Amino acid sequence: MQRYPRDLRGHGPNAPDPHWPGGARIAVQFVLNYEEGGENCVLHGDPASEAFLSDIPGAAPWPGQRHWNMESIYDYGARAGFWRLHRLFTGAGIPLTIYGVASALARSPEQVAAMQAADWEIASHGLKWVEHKDMPEDEERAAIAEAIRLHQEVTGAPPRGWYTGRCSSNTVRLAAETGQLAYISDTYDDDLPHWMQVAGRDQLIIPYTLECNDMRFATSPGWITGEQFESYLRDTFDTLYAEGVAGAPKMMTVGLHCRLIGRPGKLAGLRRFIEHIQGFEGVWCPRRIDIAEHWAKVHPPKRQERPSGMDQARFVARFGGVFEHSPWVAERAHALELGPAHDCAAGVHNALCRAFRTATREERIGVLRAHPDLAGKLAAAGRLSAESTAEQTGAGLDRLSDADRTAFERLNADYVARHGFPFIIAVRDHDTAGIRAAMERRLAQDSEAEFAEACRQVERIAAMRLQDMLA
Repeated sequence: MQRYPRDLRGHGPNAPDPHWPGGARIAVQFVLNYEEGGENCVLHGDPASEAFLSDIPGAAPWPGQRHWNMESIYDYGARAGFWRLHRLFTGAGIPLTIYGVASALARSPEQVAAMQAADWEIASHGLKWVEHKDMPEDEERAAIAEAIRLHQEVTGAPPRGWYTGRCSSNTVRLAAETGQLAYISDTYDDDLPHWMQVAGRDQLIIPYTLECNDMRFATSPGWITGEQFESYLRDTFDTLYAEGVAGAPKMMTVGLHCRLIGRPGKLAGLRRFIEHIQGFEGVWCPRRIDIAEHWAKVHPPKRQERPSGMDQARFVARFGGVFEHSPWVAERAHALELGPAHDCAAGVHNALCRAFRTATREERIGVLRAHPDLAGKLAAAGRLSAESTAEQTGAGLDRLSDADRTAFERLNADYVARHGFPFIIAVRDHDTAGIRAAMERRLAQDSEAEFAEACRQVERIAAMRLQDMLA
């Protein structure tokens, strides 16, 4: 048995309606990352200078040295960029979520006071703005705990949201383990929040963004002018707003950094984007904690049995009858690499069909022969499986006239004599007349072609049964 941990299904083809407050057609959420004073720097006990997300092209760490230019660029974010953004968003009446690096917040008391006076959410952005990917698990767990402790010391309250950014594969689990967070944002996997079962609890995930993000002013390919940033944000907003008008509201996140978008030429594009969205009705601009509280109320977590999490005995008990009297199909399907994408009718169907398609010809013929005749003696005697009984009854095969029943019995016998297995058709796709016409047509087919057709019909029947079971 293999299990694949990544969730490639998510909300599936029909995402839930978020029911945003006031019937909003889109939630546009602005995040300001406050990292200045928390970046890699020998003054902070780090082995080298920072090299990430600055206006220095191709920057590299300077081991054991202060990088004066890099430090001064980060300083600009705290000294000038933050206040320019503070004026912009307070003037527009739009509250922000701050992703605050705890050590950076501790070095910026005036900025923290301004955030709190504006009623902005201050979520945690970790203890330091450094890579977590190579941290031993215990070290990262300790860093998360210290970030939460220092955050509370500096701001007066523990963070309710978390985003590391430069995370490891353990980060989401370790953050969830604290049990203190209303949401975690270390994913980029959806346009809506979702629940994740991790660390023994249901953890709300509010995905973040790296594309509607001013970090692309400091990466390649990326933005050169504020106009380019504005254009991309507008296109994203217009597309999502149209989806909301059509009945499928989404969430749009805009990621910002004081030292990047806080520069005048870049900020101009952001200002024009804000003016653009303020010209539409039904636009909700919340903090991320507001989204978390709304989602938890409107779409609370729901635990349900997941096929990919079943042991073999349970999986076979649940799905062993989908392929008529052939539980071995489910046994083999269970051994495949299943994951969250298989926790739906289409997913289980795909796994069962893979097991069926890779079976020997003799095994597949055995599945065909396990199917009963249509309107045959087993049906008359009430000896069909519950699924077959319901299907034949739904097609009216239990209410045939004597003449029709005699005709079906003759066709069944002729078909088996010619092809070596019963006539199989997904009866829910046809009425009685259509089933009889198909029998007459397929009776004359080449047996090899009819074997392939019968196998397709078996898979079609399985799909319908699973839709009933897992709708």
